[in-house]
This record gives sequence, C-alpha cells and structure tokens, in this order.
Amino acid sequence: MHTVNTTSPPAAATGLRSRLTWFTFSSPVNFYRLAGWLAPAFGIVAAVFAVAGLWMGLFVAPTDATQGEVYRIIFIHVPAAWLSMVLYVALAFWAAMGWFLNARMAFILARAIAPTGALFTVLALWTGSLWGRPTWGTWWVWDARLTSELILLFLYLGYMALIAAIDDTRRADKAGALLAIVGVVNVPVIYFSVIWWNTLHQGSSLTMGAQKHLASTMLIAMLLLTLACWAYAFAVVFVRARALVLEREGDTAWARALAGASKQGR
Repeated sequence: MHTVNTTSPPAAATGLRSRLTWFTFSSPVNFYRLAGWLAPAFGIVAAVFAVAGLWMGLFVAPTDATQGEVYRIIFIHVPAAWLSMVLYVALAFWAAMGWFLNARMAFILARAIAPTGALFTVLALWTGSLWGRPTWGTWWVWDARLTSELILLFLYLGYMALIAAIDDTRRADKAGALLAIVGVVNVPVIYFSVIWWNTLHQGSSLTMGAQKHLASTMLIAMLLLTLACWAYAFAVVFVRARALVLEREGDTAWARALAGASKQGR
C-alpha cells in the first residue's frame, strides 16, 4: 500500500522556492514562463482601465472653460508623452545592464521595449499636433519640447534600425546599447524644456500644485488612462520578449520541447 504525503509541497516546487532570487527570471526559460502568465493579465487590466478612463474623460469630465472640448485630447496625449520618455529610460537601463553584465535577457527586454516606446512617441506627437491646431493655429512649430520629442522618435527608430542592420546578435546588442545610453540625455531635455526655454508648449499638466486646477474627474480619467497605457506596455513588451526568447533559444532543449508540444497540441 502506497502512502502519499499531502502536507509537504512537491519537491520541484520546494526547490524552486528555495532557489528564488532576484536573478531567477534572468534565465530565458523562467522569464518565458512568467511572461506567459503576466502578458494576458496586463492585457485585461489595460482594457478595463482604458474603457473606464475613456468613458470618464469623454463623457463625465466637464468642459474646460478656456479650451472647450478640444482639451480632452489631454487624456491620451499626456499618458502617451509620459510613456514615451519612461520607456526610453527603461530601454537604456536594460541595454546598459546587458552591456555591463552580459545578460541576455536584459538585451532582449531592451529590444522588446523599443517598438512600444516608438508607438507612444508617435501617439504623443500626433495628438500634440491635433491639440496644437486649434490652440496655436498650426499643426507644428519648432518648439523646444516638440523638437526634442521628435528627436526621441528618431532615437527609437535609430536603435531599431541599428540592431536590425548588424547580423551578429552580440555586436548588434552592444551597438544598440551604446546608442540607447547616449540618447538618454534627451529625456531630461524633453521634460525640462518648458522650464529651460520660453516655449509655446504649456507646462506640466500635473505638478505638486496642479491638482487644485483640475476637476477630480479630469484627474481620475487621466490617471486611469495612464494606468491603461502602462498595462498595455507591459503586456505587449512581455509578448514581444517571449517571441525574442524563442528566436534566440530555438536550439535549446526546452525550446525544442515546447515547439514539439505545440505541434502535438495541434
């Protein structure tokens, strides 16, 4: 007669917990499994927050006394602009970590972030132009913030073009990392441009004293859509990183086993 110990966890699970450290998910296989759980969860969160934020921003928030209805572009423009800068800093951080620590997953994360950061930069520039036409009377001016945001887009595109142009993966990662690290100096220029120079662009929409100038519904809508953008960014970066992991680890036993299981599942 066999007895089963129901009080102790399986040995494999116990071993995983005992080995869990800050570097556990630097392993491509561990990251692949974790991202597989997180990507759909962040996708659901992004959809929920986006619907709630758009409903509140478009139908609940009051009309602005100065700009009228056109100000509602702020609910997309501001989160997109924030994410365009933050994602570039994240790209540069992971690229630097990959360079200095020779960490494969860090380079993969940097590559995965770049297209999403470029997307948010395009969205920020596009919504800014839509907002600028009725506000300034023109679609574009060579304003300090607009120009530095455009440079940010060129940095994203340059990074992606550079790593794609070099066949050797290691050389491409290191060359891209160098560009990303040098380009990060543009981020504080974007953020502080309205302080350092006299520009047409308005100051920060949310500062320590800005809450009293915003209706609570405006503030909540902006924060909901910011969270939606964050969750979307995490979701698509995890999906893209998983694809890159499989591309790079295709010759390993676990990747071949996964591919075989997928074929059998069909």
